[in-house]
Amino acid sequence: MKYDLKKLGKGRIGVIGDFCLDVYWHADMTKSELSRETPHFPLPIVEERLSPGGAGNVVMNLLALEPKSVSALGVFGADWRGNALKDLLRQAGADVSSVVTDAARVTNTYVKPLRKGFAENVVYEDPRLDFTNYDALGEATERKLLAALSKLAKKIDVLCVCDQMPFGCITSKIRAKIVELGRAGLTVVVDSRDRIGLYTDVIVKPNEIESARAFKGEIPETEFARLAAALETRTGRPAIVTAGDRGCYVSEKGHVTHVKACTVTGEIDFCGAGDTFLSGLAASTAAGFALVDAARIACCCSAVTIKKLKTTGTASRPELATKLKGYAK
Repeated sequence: MKYDLKKLGKGRIGVIGDFCLDVYWHADMTKSELSRETPHFPLPIVEERLSPGGAGNVVMNLLALEPKSVSALGVFGADWRGNALKDLLRQAGADVSSVVTDAARVTNTYVKPLRKGFAENVVYEDPRLDFTNYDALGEATERKLLAALSKLAKKIDVLCVCDQMPFGCITSKIRAKIVELGRAGLTVVVDSRDRIGLYTDVIVKPNEIESARAFKGEIPETEFARLAAALETRTGRPAIVTAGDRGCYVSEKGHVTHVKACTVTGEIDFCGAGDTFLSGLAASTAAGFALVDAARIACCCSAVTIKKLKTTGTASRPELATKLKGYAK
């Protein structure tokens, strides 16, 4: 299958949502000695890696496809984690000038301790340590975010929405503004873990579980085509339901197209695959590809990243081109 991937360089894309910092602590247990103060063996950290997660992973995946511009919009805490996350995004090439900082908020962070040394080439992951918010966004910060969103919308071709956290930055007022922008003609693509059923006038991209949840179980999660069609009817815009190794289902103008997954063999890590799909879909749509073609490109992007183990990887243009060569309709 041939697509002119140079077209990807035309798109101007904004990403609003719940940005996270992923922190990986690599502990070499062969260096651990029993603590004198407690009955525990400490974790000797020999390597620390930081990378953008959540909406940040969407930004990194977009940047790997080399669009014209990628702008980040979210709320960070006034902490070292927020500074580190903003630096990582800026250094990668994203515009972070729209990011709002709130000293009352915590920068969403997932710390993942990884132990090695028990057996050759075996790594064990400890329970994750999470920093997140448990209160609603303050009104003053919400107003700043609304103003930044209105300003950003005038400079982009596609807006990606990453609505993931229970107390994230996509409040009811922010969601209403996103819907208003979609109704006014901006192409908006939404990924939402728990609230996909609240969006209209935008392209939604839930998986089958999130789709079924939107209809309170009235449509089984195994009826992918029916879910996609029902979402299009509800939103008034094309809808896409992703279905893992079954690919995705695109409902557009009342017709549902099944887009097959790109075949992948061997060990995989599907963490972040949805972010990659969203990025590939948004970048392709911004470049002018038809939605079904954009969904095919997005499937191939995900097929690249799920082969990158123990990390939320990205799919570059050359990697995407190679995957597309072996992809059949």
